[in-house]
Amino acid sequence: MLGPMGIGIRELRSGLAGFVRRAGSGESIVVTVAGRPAAVLGPIGGGAAPSLDELVAFGALRPPRARLGRPSIARERLPVDVRSDVELRKVR
Repeated sequence: MLGPMGIGIRELRSGLAGFVRRAGSGESIVVTVAGRPAAVLGPIGGGAAPSLDELVAFGALRPPRARLGRPSIARERLPVDVRSDVELRKVR
């Protein structure tokens, strides 16, 4: 499936009626401001939202950094009267 079409705000202003007709027929149109996605113009309730992969491909989202798991953290019980900031400095 092709990703949503992207247009600039100036292009949207000059051809608004045509873009609204296209959105009404089911097409999703991403409106950009200064090259960055700002809004989506699409059909009312009938159109499917763009998938995460489509949004990543368009540049509206960044994929998460790969994590190979969290490092295990050794936990210790501390007495009640110990200051956490002091103990944290010791660990670091």
